[in-house]
Amino acid sequence: MLFLVCAGTSWRAAAQGQPPPADVRRLQLPSQLPPASATFLGGVPSGTVTSEPITLTLVDAVRRALDHNLGVLTAEQAIGRAAGVRWRALSELLPNVGGRIMETRQTLNLQAFGFGSFGSAFGDIPTIVGPFNVFDARVTVSQSLLDVGALNAARSELHNLDAARSTYHHARNFVVHVAGTLYIQALAALARADAARVQQDTAQTLHQQAVDLKQGGLVAGIDVLRAEVELHTLTQRATAAANDLDKAKLQLARAIGLPLGQAFTLDPDIPELPDPDITLDHAVERAYRTRPDYQAALDRIKAAEAARNAVVGDRLPSVRVNADYGDIGLSPADSHGTYTISGVVNVPVFQGGRLHGRMLETEADLRNRRSEADDLKASIYYDIRAAFLDLQATTEQLQVATKARDLAAQQLTQARDRFAAGVGSNIEVVQAQEAVALASEQYIAARYGYDLAKGALVRGTGSTDDLLRQLLGGTRR
Repeated sequence: MLFLVCAGTSWRAAAQGQPPPADVRRLQLPSQLPPASATFLGGVPSGTVTSEPITLTLVDAVRRALDHNLGVLTAEQAIGRAAGVRWRALSELLPNVGGRIMETRQTLNLQAFGFGSFGSAFGDIPTIVGPFNVFDARVTVSQSLLDVGALNAARSELHNLDAARSTYHHARNFVVHVAGTLYIQALAALARADAARVQQDTAQTLHQQAVDLKQGGLVAGIDVLRAEVELHTLTQRATAAANDLDKAKLQLARAIGLPLGQAFTLDPDIPELPDPDITLDHAVERAYRTRPDYQAALDRIKAAEAARNAVVGDRLPSVRVNADYGDIGLSPADSHGTYTISGVVNVPVFQGGRLHGRMLETEADLRNRRSEADDLKASIYYDIRAAFLDLQATTEQLQVATKARDLAAQQLTQARDRFAAGVGSNIEVVQAQEAVALASEQYIAARYGYDLAKGALVRGTGSTDDLLRQLLGGTRR
């Protein structure tokens, strides 16, 4: 998870008196993403900007992301495209009906068709005939009776349509995870900014205390200098934390499609995610059954198999019936009904290696689809196992970090009292301040890392739909 990945770097930076680098707190999305995963960090702005800041809850963020996130909208349009491709494939199996009305005026040279070579065999028939009119109103029908290739091509596109629907379902589930992660990331940035401001205020107070004690002749000038250095360090840290908060909110606003320029505040009360009551084996088994991205991968395998069978079918004879009926004559008044019915059997003999080339392509596509499904299956297992490890680690870290934060606060209070009483230098105070900063970072990483670990397990097991139904439940601070 985000905070667990960056925890080591953040803690070392805090221990050295430096603010945690901004880049280690950026959103890190899970390893298994739908195609074009970068689109899930974008959104289509919607709505009207209000003059007053709005309060954005986690539920609001999820709802807006489901409606305006670019990844969801793109996946939705992919269903329409897949449906269109399927209808084009079906058109080879369905009747094709057309009609035409034609009025022609023409002159014919019979000699151009070879009639003049017979000399006078045609008597008085002139070589040039016309001009004359031809009227023809006709309906044509063409129907495939047997086409194994077209039948399997239609089946392939049906499986591709099912895969697109599963991908859309997965996109909706995934965007819930993205919106939740971005929201929790912003809450963590808010907590860091608040902690940095408190530490800056404390450093300001301690610096003034050192100045007052030096003026009273109780401490040396080095203590004032040391306090001033610490004040500047914590001021810089507070500025960086505030900047990180603003950027985290911008990233969240973009992903959920807030109106451009809309100011908002975060609600720290987030819905309580259910504690996992499932074993690793059961979680993996459930994921294989319910995760739409895995079902989409299986549908793509079926589509590739049907595409390969379509190539095999194109090597077989196909049967088609063509028919037309209409009136033809010199004019509509003297036209007469005529019709034609023909059965056509097409037998492929040699097509220059085209079918062989298509077979090589479809077999390669099928192998790729199977490899992708196997890789996704393994990825699901590793994602779930990693989520269980994160849950266990963050549970223990949260307990230790809570106690460490309280002890660091007590240490700072005692160091300030000793410095004020003249029985210690402000070296102890500076060290205590850094201990508070370190403990705060550890607490923030553990607190929000625990929430992210539970969210990752929910997504990993394919339980996002259940989570959506529970989001309107109780909240916690």
